[in-house]
Amino acid sequence: MAQLSEPALVELDEQKPGPPLSVGRAERSRGWLHLERLLLVAGTILLLVFLGARLYGSLSRRIELAAFDVARETRAAPALSTSVDQSLWSEGRIAKYTESLRLSFPPPLAVLRAPRLGIEVPVLAGTDDLTLNRAIGLIPGTAAPGESGNVVLAGHRDGFFRGLKDVAIGDRFELETLAGNRVYAVTSTTIVDPTDVSVLAPTPGPTLTLVTCYPFYFVGNAPQRFIVRAEPLQVAEAIDARRDR
Repeated sequence: MAQLSEPALVELDEQKPGPPLSVGRAERSRGWLHLERLLLVAGTILLLVFLGARLYGSLSRRIELAAFDVARETRAAPALSTSVDQSLWSEGRIAKYTESLRLSFPPPLAVLRAPRLGIEVPVLAGTDDLTLNRAIGLIPGTAAPGESGNVVLAGHRDGFFRGLKDVAIGDRFELETLAGNRVYAVTSTTIVDPTDVSVLAPTPGPTLTLVTCYPFYFVGNAPQRFIVRAEPLQVAEAIDARRDR
């Protein structure tokens, strides 16, 4: 119902006999109007806070990845997405990632990408809880990104490495380091017990090993580990050729 101004109410009362509009009803009408305005302002503020939080998360990750670009000095900056795809993440993992945005981390060692699987994530040193809430981590004692040897990276199954549930032989992974880019192709996937440390063993040539918990949707502490082994593209193609014989 349309609101009538106070002068209109007075004129209406003069023209039509009857009891005047009670003061209480007028006060209630003004009260509802004030409440509507208050709710509108509150809704606007909540929307701005939500958009601000999303923007802050995207900018924080962008800044972290930009630190890697700066470290490369004269090398051209890569095209990086400005937001984290959390569509497959668990609610708990999203909350922990958001909390990690308040903390400072050193510049990434590298950036791992697998476009088909929706993976683009910084690589940090270590595998402590805070590190794996923010990114994926290089397991201590394994080769550093850019070096020859077994580069072993760990990530959460309900976070950045959720996409590994759909990995297939031949999928490409790009590991960008200060020394340049190296493209790997997946040659095998295995499931092992947590006590099986053979996946960490050094290799004579460049190898990329990805480790996450398994099963991917297990409730609680997952009992096994899912291992993805990838070789440099040329080596992987040679392995595929031998398989086809």
